[in-house]
Amino acid sequence: MSLLEVSGLTVRSGGRTLLDDVGFTVEPGERVGLIGGSGSGKSLTALAVLGLLPEGMGVEGSVRFDGVELVGRGDRELSAVRGKRIAMVFQEPLTALNPLMRVGKQIAEPLRTHRGLSRKAAFAEAVRLADKVGLPDPEHTVRAFPHQLSGGQRQRVGIAMALACRPALLLADEPTTALDVTVQAGILRLLAELVAEEGTALLFITHDLAVLAQVVRRVLVLGDGRLLEEGVPADVLRAPRHPATRELVALARAGSFRRQEARP
Repeated sequence: MSLLEVSGLTVRSGGRTLLDDVGFTVEPGERVGLIGGSGSGKSLTALAVLGLLPEGMGVEGSVRFDGVELVGRGDRELSAVRGKRIAMVFQEPLTALNPLMRVGKQIAEPLRTHRGLSRKAAFAEAVRLADKVGLPDPEHTVRAFPHQLSGGQRQRVGIAMALACRPALLLADEPTTALDVTVQAGILRLLAELVAEEGTALLFITHDLAVLAQVVRRVLVLGDGRLLEEGVPADVLRAPRHPATRELVALARAGSFRRQEARP
């Protein structure tokens, strides 16, 4: 049985079809990339999996997680899954984090909510997680507020929060887009290492095909809300079948060339 099985997923809003009959699976421990241009439906797919679609959007189809149907479940039922069994790392950590709460408390919060740890035990685990994701001087850093950290450090906090409860599935929605190239590479390595170490399945969402080969083993390509093709990253890069995928590959290669040209 697949860990995540999406079938016939269709999302409509105001008479428009935003996702059209999308279907795919993610196996336990598998790392899958979901790629597409702006407006292709990537982030919408992740939000649909978590039951976090904006009000007014209609959902059809099926999202089965570990054999349990999630479509149609209420917030109370889904809250038992979010953060504990399925977690998410967002694109912009500054907006994902509470600006008025120290980051250690934010890392500790899911530990207290889902794992029942005491305040003291949760804080100690937050320090351990901060160290694990590579935050400098973790005992000091966990006492900082989000605005006192760099973008890369905030994203590491987001990763620590997402992995705190050892979820079976991690959704990473453009987690490195807001970071510079050097920091981006470090975050990608960290994600790949941590999900492999924990045996966590990963659905990595991005518009940049070039980064996928560093993280995932299978690629799904979305365009205009439809699944266009899938395959291993090397095959999709070398011989994309759909015109939209060929355009994404061309953009990825052009971006790689520009980065090489910019090096001293």
